[in-house]
Amino acid sequence: MRLLSLFFSCFFVAGCGIGHAQEVLTYNDFMAWVQDYHPVARQAELTLDLGEQELRMARGGFDPFVFGNLDQKQFKNTEYYNKQEAGISVPTLAGVELLGLVERNTGTFLSSENQVPDNGLFAVGAAVNLGKGLLIDQRRASLQQAKIYAQATEAERIQVLNDLYLQAVEVYWKWAGAHANLLVREEGLRLASIRFEGIKSSFEQGDLPAIDTVEAYTQVLSREIQLQKAQNDYFNRTQTLNVYLWDMDQNPLVIDPEIVPQQLEGYVPGLIDEQAFRELIARHPELQLLDYDLDHLEIERRYKAEQLKPVVKLKYNFLTENFGGLEGIGFMENNYKFGIQVSSPLFLRKERGGLGLTKTKIAMVSNKRELKSQQLRAKLEQGITDYQVLNQQIATFRNNISGLERLVEGERVKFELGESSLFLINARETSLFDALLVNNSLFVDKNIAFSKVRTSAGLGFEGL
Repeated sequence: MRLLSLFFSCFFVAGCGIGHAQEVLTYNDFMAWVQDYHPVARQAELTLDLGEQELRMARGGFDPFVFGNLDQKQFKNTEYYNKQEAGISVPTLAGVELLGLVERNTGTFLSSENQVPDNGLFAVGAAVNLGKGLLIDQRRASLQQAKIYAQATEAERIQVLNDLYLQAVEVYWKWAGAHANLLVREEGLRLASIRFEGIKSSFEQGDLPAIDTVEAYTQVLSREIQLQKAQNDYFNRTQTLNVYLWDMDQNPLVIDPEIVPQQLEGYVPGLIDEQAFRELIARHPELQLLDYDLDHLEIERRYKAEQLKPVVKLKYNFLTENFGGLEGIGFMENNYKFGIQVSSPLFLRKERGGLGLTKTKIAMVSNKRELKSQQLRAKLEQGITDYQVLNQQIATFRNNISGLERLVEGERVKFELGESSLFLINARETSLFDALLVNNSLFVDKNIAFSKVRTSAGLGFEGL
């Protein structure tokens, strides 16, 4: 887990007593902080534990288990029977169940089939399904599905982090855009205030009429209102940003009001390798989750198909008075216990219906996967195009802003020479400030568009 310098500087919490050691919260620091400490990021890590515990439960189906039985009857000082049995059963991945058993029975009225040597009777053998359950049974199906689920939790974790990544990106750059707009409005008010003071002084000296002071003052009031709106928007964006700031103990943080985002134009997104991103679509976590659904259903299909077979269960045990007696005993010779069970429904309607239902589910998920693949590819292409267009618009708009700045400067010079009016200066400045706000929005959209391309390719925090 990364420990960022901003944590030690304590600049997040207002009034922490250390001052403002770091006045800029950069995009990279913010994203790293979100990835490490946001509750959703912590929750994403916990999904892996769900997969591990599910797998542990499925493996428990192959745990050996011991058993014991005692059946006793006493009446009028007579022991009718005393039957004692204990053993161990060991399921295996091959579908064979190994069995070890010891049996000791006594009693006056003990049935002949339960009579064993005085020291008891040992049995060692196995049970195997030759029909239903030979290739796959409930235990093996559950284990295979649990392994798939454990793999799916990793893809689910990545998808949750990708969603968090895109949300955090949008929050940060909209916060940065609101701050950039605030600076524009502050500059506009500053210029209007300076001009008003100059015109007021000229009026007092008799160089300008009183109406010019009224126009200059109304411009100041108008820009004060615009500044107040920008301040309110910046405050709201800051509150939204605070939702994504948590410390390592999962306590929410409140960013110091003096902390500001980095400049919009100071962030340079990485290069977009279009071909590489298109190839990444194949391993997008959303597609991986659907692939895991198909794998899960395929195991269910195999299990349902196995249910069409009849039950043919074979049991065989060696019998001996002691373990040394097992030596030299041949198969199906003396001292053994053998049994076979055969059964099957007549119509198999339940089994055929279950298999057909699973096949329908597989077809539905396959269609869903094909659609999702096309949607992701279309989303990626759209994101790449949006990002390229925004870059072109920014390059074009830079020239527009340069032209507007020259017009404003020229109008100021003309005004100082008495060849222009206050109305024209205000109009030129208003056009310039509006253009600067548009420029800010373009940079915000561009930075978010870059992250949308990464998310469409399934990257998110990966590689940051």
